[in-house]
Amino acid sequence: MKNIKNSSLARCAIVVMALLLGQQAFGEKWDGPTSGPVKQAAKKVLFISQDFKNGGISTAYRGFSAAAAELGWDVNVVDGKSDVKTIHAAFLDAIHSHQDAIVLGGFQTDEFKDVVALAKQSKIILAGWHAAAEPGPTQDLFINIATESAEVARMAADYAIQSGSENVGVIIFNDNRFGVANAKTQRMKEIVEQCKKCKVLAVENLLISNAGKDIPAAVVRLDKTYGKAWTHTLAINDVYFDAMNFPLVSIGRLDIKNISAGDGSNVALSRIKGGLSQQIATVAEPTNMQGWQLVDELNRAFAGVASSGYMSKPILVTTQLLKQIGTAAIDSEIPYEKAYRTIWQVKAVEKQ
Repeated sequence: MKNIKNSSLARCAIVVMALLLGQQAFGEKWDGPTSGPVKQAAKKVLFISQDFKNGGISTAYRGFSAAAAELGWDVNVVDGKSDVKTIHAAFLDAIHSHQDAIVLGGFQTDEFKDVVALAKQSKIILAGWHAAAEPGPTQDLFINIATESAEVARMAADYAIQSGSENVGVIIFNDNRFGVANAKTQRMKEIVEQCKKCKVLAVENLLISNAGKDIPAAVVRLDKTYGKAWTHTLAINDVYFDAMNFPLVSIGRLDIKNISAGDGSNVALSRIKGGLSQQIATVAEPTNMQGWQLVDELNRAFAGVASSGYMSKPILVTTQLLKQIGTAAIDSEIPYEKAYRTIWQVKAVEKQ
């Protein structure tokens, strides 16, 4: 019994330490690249968003657009609105208009092999944000910008375990169209299943783009199926919880705790900061910083050098952390703007 007790205490200590380490990311010093090619000017880039309803994509694009302005690039954007035909047409337009690069914002190349091949034949550089299961170069992309899905999933699952008093019954929301979502879901499932007091009740596949419409009915159905055994919800994106609070309140399930292994959308951060929502945490990515990171990697590609190898770290965002940082963005204390300007040898663009 003593060994079991000590083992449980050790596990709890590990979880708490991991959560604290996640929160410390807000105040970290710069651990990214410090050298690279100077500004590669006069570049034309098209950013294709899978769907700007996804707060992670929209924030990453804002960072990308701001950083690209520092280099004087001509950046255009297309909102794919989760429509394959729209994204396919945007690819073709980019090829015909001789873009220097195309950014895949939040979608993979699987359904677009023909236009990806055409772009590569045309010597157009392809890069992505959440465009593959893991960060780094791929067969089709010079670079994919993301945090490691396993680390994001670990933070979310560990926080669910730590926030549960006795039995923890978890339902996971996934969108299986995306490799990164599947990787997160699988890892969260594995971690929860390793916990003796925990059980994965179900993995629900719901499209992110349809979450607002589908979640209310799903909440009612899942409550009827699992009842009080359902104590926690894990999701691969904050969007699922945008429409979840009212349905939970309406069926009297104020006990359920929601945690996202998502992108830290502004809407999610607002409700977590207020402390009144049932979403108690999100594992956010430094998405604005990642927009700058994406520009730096493209600048390297334009200069004909290899990618930097840098991978940004996720941040566990709780009510406590948000009250600590006030109105600042969660990645605002990371000195990435200064670091990248130093590499590019540019001065800050004056705001109008």
